Amino acid sequence: MFILFFLIWVIFNGQWTAEIAAFGVVIAGLMYLFLCKFLNYSPKYDLFFLKKSPLLIQYMFTLVIEIIKANLAVFRLIYTAEYELEPAVVHFQTDLRSTFARVLLANSITLTPGTITVSLQDDHYMVHCLDKDLAEGIADSVFVKLLRKIEEN
Repeated sequence: MFILFFLIWVIFNGQWTAEIAAFGVVIAGLMYLFLCKFLNYSPKYDLFFLKKSPLLIQYMFTLVIEIIKANLAVFRLIYTAEYELEPAVVHFQTDLRSTFARVLLANSITLTPGTITVSLQDDHYMVHCLDKDLAEGIADSVFVKLLRKIEEN
């Protein structure tokens, strides 16, 4: 997080000098200390994200690919005149343990066109799908599999 604060400082300044870098280190350090003291942030979160970064990057690429595929599927559903849409509300549970993974799954479902996470309570999801075909396999999707892998490590 310290590095992120420092990079934001440098980007907002728009130039690189020793003075800007020195002030950036001090300000980023103060921001990081504030985060740790008053917002219950811990350096172990930074270690967690560093350790999980390859899997999280893989997850982001998978999310982009799934968004593209869902866009094409929704486009095909909307512009196919002979097919009548059948909206569906799907309820399912997942075995994801961490709140981080559950919320990431809910947001990924919502970001994917044609589906919206209506509610998330503990491990129970309620998802509205534009068509019942989009609801197939949602409980054991590629997102769930990758999030399980992230939780295992």
